[in-house]
Amino acid sequence: MIITDTHTHLYSESFDEDRDEMIKRSIEQGVSRFFIPAIDSEYTEAMLQLEKDFPENMFLMMGLHPTHVKENFKDELEHVESMLGKRHFYAVGEIGIDLYWDQSTLEIQKEAFIYQIRLAKKYKLPIVIHCREAFDEIFEVLEQEKAEDLFGIFHCFTGNLEQARQAISYNMKLGIGGVVTFKNGKIDQFLHEIDLKHIVLETDAPYLAPVPFRGKRNESLYILKVLEKMAYIYGVPVETIAEITTKNSKDVFKV
Repeated sequence: MIITDTHTHLYSESFDEDRDEMIKRSIEQGVSRFFIPAIDSEYTEAMLQLEKDFPENMFLMMGLHPTHVKENFKDELEHVESMLGKRHFYAVGEIGIDLYWDQSTLEIQKEAFIYQIRLAKKYKLPIVIHCREAFDEIFEVLEQEKAEDLFGIFHCFTGNLEQARQAISYNMKLGIGGVVTFKNGKIDQFLHEIDLKHIVLETDAPYLAPVPFRGKRNESLYILKVLEKMAYIYGVPVETIAEITTKNSKDVFKV
């Protein structure tokens, strides 16, 4: 059984003391494909090192995270564009809009989001969207930029059924992680109405650990708890969920 974690920050400082052991634990349990989103230029070297240490398992993205869109965002976008021109990445991400932490940067977040969507189109890559308290703003941009060559993943999807269908209409898969195990997560109440062909699994480690690890450091191995919950929701074996969601990840990332 091959399990794919489509979104995990394995270069995070949270893993500095046991990174290799944690990754090997995951691989031993069948979690063997890790897609690594970017945050900003400060983490690029750590991402490249991850790939060097686990070349068969790590698949890197490049992008500027919306919470890191600051005064210097144009310099950061230059870095993103430069890296995309130097080597292959599997997606432009994670990109998007986050109004939870800072609403004052909305306009430059939108500018950075649109710029990176167009980079993804240029390089024929998927996008991986970060959306926090910004569904309307994200959908406004996607409506403007929608095209056959716009596709990707709505990472850490936490919206309602209508928003799920709208995201899918823009050629997005829904990234489902630990929130699906939360009592107040709500997405577990309607996911069965979404065809599994639209779903990929993720952890967002070290964040958003699933029950029973909620509140602790998340790691890619805990995707097994997400897998179990999804099998329960859809009424199929865990192997079926793993197989379909890994196939979906291959359709998006082309690997």
